[in-house]
Amino acid sequence: MRNAFADELTKLGTEDPRVVMLSGDIGNKLFDKFRAAQPERFFNCGVAEANMMGVAAGMALSGLRPIAYTITPFVTTRCLEQIRTDVCYHEVPVTIVAVGAGLAYAGLGPTHHACEDISFLRSIPNMVVICPGDQWEVRAALRAAMKQDRPVYIRMGKKGEPVVHSGIPLGFEIGRAIMIEDGTDVALLSTGNMLPEAVEAAHLLKERGVSAKVMNFHTVKPLDTTALADVFKRFRLVATVEEHSLIGGFGSAVCEWMIDNRVVPNTLLRFGTPDAFFKRSGGQEYAREQLGLTGHQIAYRIFRALN
Repeated sequence: MRNAFADELTKLGTEDPRVVMLSGDIGNKLFDKFRAAQPERFFNCGVAEANMMGVAAGMALSGLRPIAYTITPFVTTRCLEQIRTDVCYHEVPVTIVAVGAGLAYAGLGPTHHACEDISFLRSIPNMVVICPGDQWEVRAALRAAMKQDRPVYIRMGKKGEPVVHSGIPLGFEIGRAIMIEDGTDVALLSTGNMLPEAVEAAHLLKERGVSAKVMNFHTVKPLDTTALADVFKRFRLVATVEEHSLIGGFGSAVCEWMIDNRVVPNTLLRFGTPDAFFKRSGGQEYAREQLGLTGHQIAYRIFRALN
């Protein structure tokens, strides 16, 4: 995902002279092409993320379109006050791009895990929260963010994620979910880098005679409430899938919508990380296996719920 982001950023920098890249002392080689083409519009802000966010807000107030980028916890939790007060309070077009969301940096321990950021960011007024499902959605999300005149948070994985789309999704729109696969028995609502796991779960369910619809809610705020209403009306079981805490994330947002709209499904399952730090040593796939977030584990739990 990060390579796709850097490539699309380079293209946008050529197309729009307002685009400015701010890096929190990471990805310097990743942005070599952007720096070579636009040397006056790349700033390594160092390990000073709170200051970087303030600089981004000032640039946006001056008519520029800054993009602030670094590892997820450091571009969210570390500078949450600046995001809230400098960026969102003034409703300026700062695009915050986080790399390594969820458990992408599982091997580096809880300091680098990011399973609370959706909860933090979606609770701040004026903020848009986008969680692309693959590299093509990253490209589409970045272009869509540049058309906004308000703060946008883009939550990416890291690298090597499976590709779901064959190209940039046509008609990609903030706040509108994308149907990945159609089905009739259950609905899997995914967000972010768990999309490939949701697709795998659907394929495994099909082998057991269960037809699964896969919807990608790449935007957590604002939610596609039209798609939600249709899904909960048509399916006897709905599952939300995310690499984020069950507290405050995508599944929580869906539950809030259900309560507000008095929607009572037959069965709702939520897949996400528990209310606990993951302290075991291992990579992302190991962490997912331990937390029940792999495609086969998702399929098994859904199949059991149906029988």
